[in-house]
Amino acid sequence: MRRGRLVGASLGLVWFGAVAAGLIVLWNYENAPGIAAEPPAHWPARSALRHVAGVPTLVMLVHPHCPCSRASLEELDRLMAHLPGVLIAHVLFVKPAGVPADWEQTDLWRRAASIPGVSVTRDDGGVEAQWFDAATSGQTVVYDGDDRLLFSGGITAARGHEGDNPGRTAILSVLASGPAEQRSTPVFGCSLRGGI
Repeated sequence: MRRGRLVGASLGLVWFGAVAAGLIVLWNYENAPGIAAEPPAHWPARSALRHVAGVPTLVMLVHPHCPCSRASLEELDRLMAHLPGVLIAHVLFVKPAGVPADWEQTDLWRRAASIPGVSVTRDDGGVEAQWFDAATSGQTVVYDGDDRLLFSGGITAARGHEGDNPGRTAILSVLASGPAEQRSTPVFGCSLRGGI
C-alpha cells in the first residue's frame, strides 16, 4: 500500500513537472519577438507602393498563414478607426516563389481587405519586404508626409495577443503630435524569410 502511494506521488510530481515545463515553453514562445526590421530612414525609392507627398503612409507586412498575425490585423483595424483619412495604409502579403497561385488568399487576406482605408497587395517574392527590411510577420512601418521614418515595429504586445500595446500607442502619438518617446517596438509573428 505504501509503495503504491509512493509511485502515485512520484507520477503526480512528474506530471506536474511536465505541465509546468510545457507552460514555460508556451510562455517563452508567446513572448519571444521575431527579428526586428531596420527599415530605411527615408521612404525606399524602389518601392512600388502608393506614397503621396504630405500624407503619412503605414505599411504592414504579413505572412498569409501566420496565426499570430490575426491579432496584428485586429490591432490595425482599431488603429485605422482612430485615424480615418489621416494616412495611406498598405497591408502586404508576402508570397514566396514556387507556391500555388492562390496561396496568399487566406482568411487573413480577407480580414485585411475588410479594414476601411487599407489597401491589400500581394508581395511576390518578398520584394517590398526587402525594401523595408521586414523579417517578421506583423512588421509595421510608418513614414511621415516628408518620407521620414516615424515608427517601426509590431502593434501587438505578444504573439496573437490583442489589446492596448506600445506599438499602437506610439503610432497614434507620432501621427498626432510628431516624434514620440518610443519609435520602435518588438514584432511578434512568424518569419517572412525562408521556410515559409
